[in-house]
Amino acid sequence: MAVVTMKSLLESGVHFGHQVKRWDPRMKRYIFAERNGIHIIDLQKTIQSIKDAYDAVRKTVTAGKSVLFVGTKKQAQQAIQKEAERCGMFYVNNRWLGGMLTNFVTIKKSLLRLKKLEKMEVDGTFENLTKKEISGLGKERAKLQKNLGGIKEMKELPGILFIIDTRMEAIAVAEAQRMNIPIVAVVDTNCNPEGINFPIPGNDDAIRAITLFTQIIANAVVEADNEAGLKIIETLGEEDEDMEEMMNDISIKEEDREIDIDAYASGESEEAKKESTEKDSITPEEEDLHVDIDKVYEEE
Repeated sequence: MAVVTMKSLLESGVHFGHQVKRWDPRMKRYIFAERNGIHIIDLQKTIQSIKDAYDAVRKTVTAGKSVLFVGTKKQAQQAIQKEAERCGMFYVNNRWLGGMLTNFVTIKKSLLRLKKLEKMEVDGTFENLTKKEISGLGKERAKLQKNLGGIKEMKELPGILFIIDTRMEAIAVAEAQRMNIPIVAVVDTNCNPEGINFPIPGNDDAIRAITLFTQIIANAVVEADNEAGLKIIETLGEEDEDMEEMMNDISIKEEDREIDIDAYASGESEEAKKESTEKDSITPEEEDLHVDIDKVYEEE
């Protein structure tokens, strides 16, 4: 199954770049032609870049690491949240807070504060507070949820970043580069592709194009999770086979035990012979003792 088709890229308007006067010369290798003062992106190179990015995301998730979806522009906010939640990954779609990667220790404190406020709202703590205090805490929780809600459960730095519009998310790009975190990013004709590990040339302004790119990355995550699930199933299958072999060995031993029991019942086993010998070796005195004991009980 193809990761993406040329038809879907054309229908989403991925090939439309910016005006010629707004281009970044470093994007020259990804530009196919110029039409009516607008650069047209080479979709052949876009498809190849998507495949490379898809494999990178899939391998990252298979290795047990997470993906952070980043897109704070209005056109990207809804798609980023929807697709990140669909594949069970983290996202930032309102505002990139400085130090979200380089100062993650401080960000974790804010995340703990958010969780604490949510717990206070549920466990009845608010019932003992005044309306003014409740209002203040509610506003604090809403602000934290707006900026950090998408990474609330993120306990460590992500394995890879997916970014829409590297110009607008310049701080996120700089932090990821500083922390040596790979970057998958959609780069338009006015962006700088240098420093991006997996640049995807394409339109980063059209909602349909942004949605398509985000869906592809989310699909890579889902596929990696499915592969992990299949590996678990295969492992369980191998364990079942091993267990079946063990049970077969046990049944064989039980069959041997049944043969021993039959032999014992027929008096042919060593144990039967030994017991028979012990019975035969009872002395007359012991027999008299047994008789005397029986008589004692009868007399009583």
